[in-house]
Amino acid sequence: MRMGSTVGSRSGTIRCVTTDQGFLADCRARLAFDLLANTWNSVVVWALKDGPARPGELRERIGGISQKVLTETLRRLEFNGLVTRRAYGGAPPRVEYGLTELGRTLLAPIDAFGAWAFEHGDEVMAARERHERQPGGGPSPRGRS
Repeated sequence: MRMGSTVGSRSGTIRCVTTDQGFLADCRARLAFDLLANTWNSVVVWALKDGPARPGELRERIGGISQKVLTETLRRLEFNGLVTRRAYGGAPPRVEYGLTELGRTLLAPIDAFGAWAFEHGDEVMAARERHERQPGGGPSPRGRS
């Protein structure tokens, strides 16, 4: 692959700025995959799709996320330009988080990935069960994902 070359059609384009065909560290597609690889990133982005929310509201919407993990996720999303943090004065002070325009562009891919999971989730679970029943199969060395 040449510097800045494109693989695939317009709808399935993967653009890399590497000189190798793999997904090297500076490949734009890998950047996107890394953003979505963290489970909580996609979940928090999706929880913000209807508008800004305070951290407590987000925890209620999401369920099963600790305050520490939510804070880390929001900071990571803010660092990547996907979420904005707005602090309000007063007593007590309050903070709201909302999606940026860039963050909103992730909603369609997250929705598509969720639709794929809904359609193929049973197949993935069946494959896992088959693997675990095989001699020496056991759980994935990387956990359940």
